[in-house]
Formats: sequence, C-alpha cells, structure tokens
Amino acid sequence: MRRRILRSSIPVWEGHPYPLGATIARDGVNFALFSEHATKVELCLFAEPDGAELVRIPLRERTDEVWHAYLPGIKPGQLYGYRVHGPYKPQKGHRFNPHKLLLDPYARAITGGIKQGSELLGYELGQEHGDPVRDKRDSAHLMPKCLVVDSRFDWSDDERPDRPLAESIIYETHVKGFTKLWEAIPEHLRGTYAGIGSEGSIAYFKKLGVTAIELLPVHQFVDDGFLVSKGLANYWGYSSIGFFAPESRFSSSGVRGEQVKEFKQMVKSLHAASLEVILDVVYNHTAEGNGFGPTFSFKGIDNANYYRLVPDDRRHYMDYTGTGNTLNVVHPRSLQLIMDSLRYWVTEMHVDGFRFDLAAALARELHEVSRLAAFFDIIHQDPILSQVKLIAEPWDVGEGGYHVGNFPVLWSEWNGKYRDCVRSYWKGDDSQIGELAYRLSGSSDLYESGGKRPHASINFIVAHDGFTLHDLVTYNDKHNEANGEDNKDGDNNNHSWNHGVEGETEDEGINAFRRRQKRNLLATLFLSQGVPMLCAGDEYGRTQFGNNNAYCQDNPISWLGWQRTAAQEQQCEFVSRLAHFRGEHPVFRRPKFFQGRKIRGQDIKDIMWFNPGGMEMNDDEWGTHFVKALGLQLSGDTIDVRNFQGEPIKDDTFLLLFNASPDAVTFKLPGQEGQKWETIINTRDEAGFVQPGTVVPAGEAMELVDRSFALLCRR
Repeated sequence: MRRRILRSSIPVWEGHPYPLGATIARDGVNFALFSEHATKVELCLFAEPDGAELVRIPLRERTDEVWHAYLPGIKPGQLYGYRVHGPYKPQKGHRFNPHKLLLDPYARAITGGIKQGSELLGYELGQEHGDPVRDKRDSAHLMPKCLVVDSRFDWSDDERPDRPLAESIIYETHVKGFTKLWEAIPEHLRGTYAGIGSEGSIAYFKKLGVTAIELLPVHQFVDDGFLVSKGLANYWGYSSIGFFAPESRFSSSGVRGEQVKEFKQMVKSLHAASLEVILDVVYNHTAEGNGFGPTFSFKGIDNANYYRLVPDDRRHYMDYTGTGNTLNVVHPRSLQLIMDSLRYWVTEMHVDGFRFDLAAALARELHEVSRLAAFFDIIHQDPILSQVKLIAEPWDVGEGGYHVGNFPVLWSEWNGKYRDCVRSYWKGDDSQIGELAYRLSGSSDLYESGGKRPHASINFIVAHDGFTLHDLVTYNDKHNEANGEDNKDGDNNNHSWNHGVEGETEDEGINAFRRRQKRNLLATLFLSQGVPMLCAGDEYGRTQFGNNNAYCQDNPISWLGWQRTAAQEQQCEFVSRLAHFRGEHPVFRRPKFFQGRKIRGQDIKDIMWFNPGGMEMNDDEWGTHFVKALGLQLSGDTIDVRNFQGEPIKDDTFLLLFNASPDAVTFKLPGQEGQKWETIINTRDEAGFVQPGTVVPAGEAMELVDRSFALLCRR
C-alpha cells in the first residue's frame, strides 16, 4: 500500500524506486530517478511543450540512491522534466544546477528537438579557463519535454524472422534519407518510420534481396550548436540524449507519443515481410560534450557517475570517442541504463539486434579494452540480449582502441580489415593476395581461434562514414567543403583508382572502367564468406560528390535519389541478382570455416586456390608481392552441414577468378577431363550476369580483361 507523503493540489505518494523512469501503474504514474550525489530532486510538470511550468513536486523518498514518487491521476501524455539540486564543484566532478531543466534518461518519448541558446550551459560564459561559476538562467524554454507513454500496442501475430546471421544480408540505411526524395511514397510519409515500413519500401527491400534493415541512430539525438550556427544538422544522429526514446523528427504522426506507435508499426510491417530490424546504437557517449558542453540530462543528474572523468582533475572528461565525453560503463547504474535500454528495444519495440557504435569504448575497464569487461559479461548471461544479433564496431578513437577480431563469442564485428584489403586489392596494390584469401574465406585468422564462425565477420566495402561506392572509384581526394571546415575533416585521401582522372567525366572509357570496378567490389562482397553489409544507395551508385564525411548534410547530398539512369538501374539489377544468387547457394554462406582438405571421404577439397596456370598455389606464389590474379574453387559437396531432417546440404561447385592487374590475364581452368565450366558472372559485361550457355571445358583457357572478376559453375 502506497503511503501519501505530501498534501497539495496534486496528490503525491511514496511510490517505488523501480522501474526507473515514468511508469504507468494502476490509475497513476510512478516516477523514479537515480542520483547518488543529489541533495534534492524536483519533478516538473507541463501542459504544453513550450508552455510554462505548472508545478514542481519534490521527490522526498529516496531508496538505494533512487528518488521516487507516485502521482495518482496522472495520465499518458503528461509532459515532465526534472530539476536536480546538489553541489556545483566541477573540480570534484559535480555539476548540479537546478536552473536547468533535465530530460529523464529513461524517458520513453521526448516531444521534439532542443533549441539552441547559451542558457543550456551550466556555467557562466567567460569562465572557460578558470573554475566555472554556476549559471542561474532557466533553460526550460529551450528544452523539449519528456512524455509519459502508454506502451499498449496491437502486436497481434508479429513474429520475429529469427533468420540465422550466416544467412543474412544487411542493408545499412537512414530513416529520413531512404525515402525523403521518393515520389512513390506519399509525401507526408517521406523521411519517416512509416516511410520505411510502407509497402513501397518493403517491396524494394524484397526485390533487392536484403534480409535485415540496419537503421542509423533512432534514439533521440541533438543537433550540435556549432552545426546549427553554420546552417547544418547532425544528420547521422550519433549524438544521443534519450536511450529509450525514438527520435521524434522521424515521426509522421506526431511527437506526443505517436512516434512510439509509429516505430512499432514499422517493425511489425517489416517483420510481416520477413525483414529484420537492427538498430545502430550509440551508448559510448552522449550529446552533452565535454566540460564546456551544454547540460541536457546526465551532466545535471549525476555527472560524476554517468561520465568517465580524468582521475586527477575531474573537471575534464576521458574522451575515447572524439565527442568530448565517454559514458561511464564501469558504474553499475550506467551499465544498468544501457542494459535496460537494450532490453526495452527488444521486448517492447521488437527489434532484432544492434550494431554498437565505437563498441571498444564500452569494453574499457580502468583504461584498456578488455574481453572480460562487465559489459560483455552481463550481455552474455542475459536471456534476452544474448539471443539477438550483436554487432560491434570494434574500435574507438582512444589509445589501443582497434580491436578487430578481439570481441568475445556471441559478437560479430564490422570487419575493417576486410574493407581495407578488398579495396587495396581491386585498386591494384601489391602484396594483397595472402590476406585476400583470408578475407574471401571468412577471416578465419581473426575469428576461428576464438571459437567463432564465419558469420562473425560483417563484410563491407563502404559504410555511411566515408566515400560511397561510386565516389570511392571516382574521387582521388575528399571534397568536404560543404561541411564548413575547409575540407579538413574526414580521411585525408583515397589514393588513385582512376588513371589520374578525378571526379565525374564525359570520357566513356573511364566511366566504363569505374562501373566495372563497382561490379568487382560488389561481386566480391556478396560472394565472400561472412555476412555482407550493403550501404544504402550503393546498389545503384549514389554519389555524395566526393564528400566522405557527410554526417552534417541533411539534404540531397545524403538522401537517396530515385530518378536513376539506365546504367544505375542496371547496377541495381546486378546487386539484386547477386543477393538472390547468394541466398540460393549455401556454399557462399557456409556456417563453418573451410578445412582446406578433403572432408568425409570426398574426392575434392572444400576449398582450393589456383594460379592462372590452373595449378594450386604454392608457398612461393603466396609470398610474391606482385601477384594480382587468383582463382578460388568452392566445393558444394563439402559444406559439412545438414538440414533439419539430417540430410547433408549440397550445392554446385564454383570457381571465382580475380584479376586486379592492369593487363588481361589468361586462366587455365582446373578440373578433370570431361568437366566443364559455365560462366555465371563476368564483370567485363555491363550486366555482370551473362546469358546461360557460355561453357569452357576444364583444361582450356579463359581470358579475363584487366581489373575484372568472373564466376563459373562446374557442370
């Protein structure tokens, strides 16, 4: 029985310290906020997002460092925020300031964006170089408000696809950018959750052949002040401030809780089409920046616990992320926040997995990244989170932060070494053959000894952060002038792919060469062991005009174009056929690593590597730095896996021929007398896939033009 603790026009009862956040219970709402060092917490209620504060209610009950109260009569849709009192001693890590309205870290919805203004700073301007003084200006008029959310939703017959990761093809895209320019989508749905979940989008995903939609950040995020001052925006969204709240700007139906229902409907619609939803999540830092950044939430609630601070000068923040701060995952309450958020998105929002931005920052204990970090331990033992797709960006920007291949079991990784090697090979760099063999065959050198399988490798050529595929083979140098940083941001150069000609050109020979390079890269991606990830727009050749850091370009530089040329449509058809071809042939998505030998009495090895002369590669050839042509044979008779009926899975045997040299290369096709090879793909041809019937007997020669790839099937 709750005990009434305060007489006022709004009844206030004791409530409970758990769950954290605003939780509907019976005929009211329970409010709970963690703060170890606060001396007083006030709950502020509002009638309208821009309206005046109606009332401040002290949370007088404190249990296990959680301040809490129950308010009978409060309904879903109620707007609220917090003011937290305590010491303002930055040198000790404390930045409490009750003049700043704060967002609830557990808010299920937030009404809109933050307006810019110096009132958001917790300190007085001009104090940046000394001990800062607490700023006493109110920030409520600049802050959005948290919402009490009714979580009810008709999931009815929603079923998770639960597709094995080894059989997945991931499509990385942006909620707004995917449909913003698509005239086939109703205008009011473009750039929204409803747009992603529309019939048109789903039909496109299915035709393309992808199986999982990986969305760039959808947690409520903030447009950085320095971007707004330049007329730009935080388009990608890697500046989170609400780990439970779906970003309100992506809602077509409203921002008073409607964004929650719209997100759920998007997931439900995608699931009905057997498409999974993976969220790109940013738990390594928040939007509050360093000690000179604004105060939105965590900084004013309990700065010393939520952030990693420099031990001998707690005015400053440990920055492993390049954003000014790093969330303090070592602290139990910060770790709880992340785990509660992850479970919420799985259980309440029905998502199928997560890609963790700068995941190495979450694995730092005292300083170094550790495979034994509490972050891993708690996920591995969790009966919910251990069963969804977990993908790490296995690095951060701190010292010793690059950890491709080092994440523990249950985790897959963005394989940055795959990206770098495949790019270098097709660009024509020397000494790539040895590493290329590992990357094509699932990167066993990175994952096998740790008890993993090939699907631990998320293979990609490009992602959202960098050149698009088209720009990769078109521009030698970055062109980020539109970002307003004098082209100093982003990776420095791309080196030469283009015979010395950079940018768009009317030279059809150069354009044809670039199209072939794109086909080479795409074919390599979809026919490698591991899990392919395609960046949205690369299926048709989207350009950012040389901008390789378009994080701030919320405009057609970043949005997908839907008025496509005949060549772009042809490339899109090539990608679609690649994706479906991969799905039809299990030899390209083997669940186990190759053995490199005969298996279970078979007369053929599961994998064989050939030189252009048709002989198996020897040690000397692997070590020759100028070799750029290679043959790879995959035996469909040795997949070493069985179906649910216990029958062995069989497939055709394929030969992949690679030629990254600037000259044509003649391959002698391997095999026994009487065997024949039928060409399936030859990137020399604009269509990529060739007409059936192009057959060459084993032992005879086949020419590959310069910088080209071919796939053959043994008949």
